[in-house]
Amino acid sequence: LNLLKKDIPTIEDSYTAWIDFALKWAELSALMHNANSDARKSQFCEMGLELNKTFAVWLSENYSNLINLPPTNPAMLHHIARRIARDMEKSGNNLAAMIVVDGLAMDQWVSIRQILQDNDSSLLIRESAVFAWIPTLTSVSRQSIFSGKAPYYFPSSISTTNNEEKLWKQFWEGNNLSRLNIAYARGLNDGNVEKIMDSIIHPGKTKAVGLVVDKIDKIMHGMQLGSPGMHNQIKQWCRKGFLHSLVNYLLDHGYEVWMTSDHGNIECSGKGRPSEGVIAETKGEMVRIYPSKELRSQVAAAFSFAREWNPVGLPSAYFPLIANDQSAFINKGNTIVGHGGISIEEVIVPLVNFKRNTR
Repeated sequence: LNLLKKDIPTIEDSYTAWIDFALKWAELSALMHNANSDARKSQFCEMGLELNKTFAVWLSENYSNLINLPPTNPAMLHHIARRIARDMEKSGNNLAAMIVVDGLAMDQWVSIRQILQDNDSSLLIRESAVFAWIPTLTSVSRQSIFSGKAPYYFPSSISTTNNEEKLWKQFWEGNNLSRLNIAYARGLNDGNVEKIMDSIIHPGKTKAVGLVVDKIDKIMHGMQLGSPGMHNQIKQWCRKGFLHSLVNYLLDHGYEVWMTSDHGNIECSGKGRPSEGVIAETKGEMVRIYPSKELRSQVAAAFSFAREWNPVGLPSAYFPLIANDQSAFINKGNTIVGHGGISIEEVIVPLVNFKRNTR
């Protein structure tokens, strides 16, 4: 706590400074959510509020600059596929797999990483982090991962995940792969990995694999015990070995294996629910989407904790109203673990590369 307090980036710092800090903040968060010190937790929560106030100002001034950065060291989720395609071209290894763990926050990755390392000392883990798309909704961020593009390019499917397979295949066809060499599957979370994967990929034929593991998102949407409960359930799931087996299967079949997340999550408290009939197109707990600035402003005026987010890189007629300060658009007194906002816990997500130590 004391070390990080001195280390919080400022609004003048670069995006890499925020990523570096997010990695450290995740380590501290994992310790806090697995500890039982109320005094320290209170200090941690105060620090989190201060941190996210600064981060919100930094985002409003710098977020748009990240979109068109080169994908060599990915800064945003839509850079990852382009980085993988370049690596395939350079290395000559024409097999790559991307695992998207829906809803995995940086601090929860810290807990998972520990279990993976304890189970398998031959697993080499190279970790970094990237910025998710804002609003941090699955349909916005996950489509950008699989398409390699900003959400502006898929306006017709901005509110659904049903086009991901098509977008993934289009991306790889644009990088000279045949549709027959591309695989995609979602809804993975438990079961016999070998049996599941044997039905998805064809050895010697499938070159680019996109997979969605949605267990953590399911845990989050049913969570009533806050962030500590999230960590507890995620660790229980991870110890069952599904994720470890999935990474192993892909490495054993010669794939370059990457893992990321579409958004993180944060524990927040209800400050009131807008009663607006059918005005909002998306009525999330941490973000609501409006078809015009005027409609959004009407609602924002009644909710002091809400921020009108400038729709950077988003389709036209898509105006997010985001809950600030660990608040949520739910009844007062209720607590949830959710996503959609602009906290560092939701916006900066893990990017992990797995390899096998062959020595």
